[in-house]
Amino acid sequence: MKSVPIKLSFAEDVKAFVNAVNRYPYEMDLRAGRHVVDAKSILGIFSLDLSKPITLDVYDDNCDDLIADIQQFTI
Repeated sequence: MKSVPIKLSFAEDVKAFVNAVNRYPYEMDLRAGRHVVDAKSILGIFSLDLSKPITLDVYDDNCDDLIADIQQFTI
C-alpha cells in the first residue's frame, strides 16, 4: 500500500483527479481525518472537507504510473 498526501482546491481539480484515477485498475481510497471514501467517486470526494489535508491510499505497491499521473495534486 502507498499513501500520498494530496490537495484538491477547486471543483475542476476534483473532476481532473477523478478522471485520472479512473484510468487505473487499483483499489484506492481518500482519507480526510476519520472519513474514508472511494477515490474514484466524485460525490464521495465532495462529501469530504477539502480544506483539510487529504491522503490517497492506493492498495498496490506497484502504482508508480498512477502517482506520476496525479503529480499535480500531490503536496
